[in-house]
Amino acid sequence: MEEVFRTNDLVKLSYIRHLLSEAGIEIFVLDEHTAHIDGRGPLVPIRVVVHENDADRASAVLNELDQDG
Repeated sequence: MEEVFRTNDLVKLSYIRHLLSEAGIEIFVLDEHTAHIDGRGPLVPIRVVVHENDADRASAVLNELDQDG
């Protein structure tokens, strides 16, 4: 597994899930529940990881997102 994204922004996390799903990339979200343990919102960064063989393709999808602004 390889980390491809890290965020505390739940809206951005939702969009990343959508983008990678549309690209046919299986993702795993780590620390999502830990981030909300005290009820104040995400304090621990939520990590998005993919299988190693999908990491380059996932990075390419996310790089396109950065270029679009």
